[in-house]
Order: sequence, then C-alpha cells, then structure tokens
Amino acid sequence: MMSKYPLLGMTLIELQSLVKRLGMPGFAAKQIASWLYDKKVTSIDEMTNLSLKYRELLKQNYEVGAEAPVEEMRSVDGTVKYLYPVGENHFVESVYIPDDERATLCISSQVGCKMNCKFCMTGKQGYSANLTAHQIINQIHSLPERDKLTNVVMMGMGEPLDNLEEVLKALDILTGSYGYAWSPKRITVSTVGLRKGLRRFIEESDCHLAISLHSPVTAQRAELMPAEKAFSITEMVELLKNYDFSKQRRLSFEYIVFKGLNDSQVYAKELLKLLRGLDCRINLIRFHSIPGVALEGADMDTMTRFRDYLTTHGLFTTIRASRGEDIFAACGMLSTAKQEENNKS
Repeated sequence: MMSKYPLLGMTLIELQSLVKRLGMPGFAAKQIASWLYDKKVTSIDEMTNLSLKYRELLKQNYEVGAEAPVEEMRSVDGTVKYLYPVGENHFVESVYIPDDERATLCISSQVGCKMNCKFCMTGKQGYSANLTAHQIINQIHSLPERDKLTNVVMMGMGEPLDNLEEVLKALDILTGSYGYAWSPKRITVSTVGLRKGLRRFIEESDCHLAISLHSPVTAQRAELMPAEKAFSITEMVELLKNYDFSKQRRLSFEYIVFKGLNDSQVYAKELLKLLRGLDCRINLIRFHSIPGVALEGADMDTMTRFRDYLTTHGLFTTIRASRGEDIFAACGMLSTAKQEENNKS
C-alpha cells in the first residue's frame, strides 16, 4: 500500500497547485492552509468547510502528516528533549526550553550532519538525510507545548544552509500570513556559514542569523570546524559587512568557550579585531562534554572575565544559560542512542 503525501509543510503556492490539480476551487488552498497552520488539525476530516466530496478526494492520496514524538526526556530545570521519527530508523531531536516569559524550541534541519565539527555529537553520526519542510514543521506542529511557544531556533541537528530549499520553505510557513504568521524576529537560524547558502539566506529571509564561530583564529577554527577550509571566517565577516544588521534583524556569533583552548584575553582581542565594524553580539556557550572528545568547558569565572573584557571594549556579549544538562543536553546524543538501539533489535 502506497503511503500518503503529507499536507503539513506545504507552502501556499504548493497548496494552490495541489487544489488546481485536483479540480478544487482556488480558495480551498487558503482554507487548507488555515486548518493546517492556524487551527492545527491532525486529520483531513476536521477540515469541515471543505465539502465532503473534496475531503474524500484529498484523502485518497494525502494526509495531514502530523507525527508525535516517540520519546521524551525531562530535565529538572523544565527543559524537555523530544525525539521525532523521520523516515526508516531515523530520528531527530527538538529541545523545548521554558524560561519565564519565553518558551523556545530548538529544532533540527537534517538527520546527522556533514560538517563534522570536533565538539558536536551530531557530527559524529555523519550525514543521513535532509529533513523535508514537513519534517521541520512537524517538530513544531506536534510539540505538546506548541501553544506556549514564543521563539524557534534552528540550532538542533544538522546545518540549515546545507538544506536551504526546505529550510526556506519552513520559514515561509512560519512567517507567512497564510501560515503561522510569526514575526521573523521570533526565529533564529544558526549556521557554520556556507558561502552560497549564507548570501541566499540573508537575501531571502528576515530571520535572525547566528554564526557558529568558536575561534577567531583561522587555523584553530579549521581544526575545530572543517567547514572553515571552504569558507573562512574572515571572508564570511567581509560578506556580512555588505548587509545591514542595525535595525530589526539580529546578527550574533556563537562562541563555545573551551578550557585552555580559546578562553584567554589573546582570543578576546582577536575577536574584537575580527568583528570590528559589524553590528553584532557574541553569545558565550558552556561546553557539554561528549563521549570520545578530549575538550573541556571553561569554568564560569573564566567565561565571566572573557565576557567583561569584550563588553568593556564595546562588543555586546552574553553568557548563555546552560539548560538540560541532566538529559543529554548535547544535540545528537539521544538520537544516536535510539538509532543504535534499533540497529541491535
């Protein structure tokens, strides 16, 4: 029996093309979009302003395609990690992070990752597949706390710019008036920086941009992040200077502080030199150790000194609060465990 195609993850243009193909009236596309993204239904039968005839027609080859998470891990601090099935024996993680007035969901864009950053558990999995817009949007649609969400960050498994077509489709659904109608200011996309993808993302989306930096020294960054060899951080900064980040849109740089590696004032000075002239901020991140990697996180005193040095020299810097440490906080650990468990059985 052929599996049905999911409606979830279709843009308005795709829905318009679908209803035309099925001989349904043009306005049905907006009705379907409203059921999917505003009323968040889980079945075609719930789309009650479509005639029974059209619902039956849709059901022949299509379904909503909502898939609930198969596993969850809850932290003592309220953070919840969810595991979503995406195809045959593949899983991705999403992390729900409640924090006072805000509730952020960290979502994935690929199964595994090609970037192979030294400090990343997902990179150790290697790359398996790109997620479709359906699989990206489902992480939000099928989230138990969906209605509490204020922000989405694409900082989970995978490199978003390596799956740009599907990521842009998902962002269109999240920000389009026919979709979730969110302000782009509620969404941040994180990337190691891929030359072609970066330019396109900046020009075709208004969402915030976060660059994984982790070292201002080219040779050291290349050791931590092989992607540096293809598109260096200095070239990236030159490209970013062509765009205006002084208004609504935020540019930030993620910087994991490793003990004895990139945590001294020498590196803070190099950061100031590298980012001079860019309207941006730095997020300092504590490192969660992962199996088989000999890197350690810097202590809080070192991070505080690092932050204060940058801030007093005019670079707005924050230390990101560490969350979910008791539930395999590093992305990729839960899905790796699940995949291995399924391979054994």
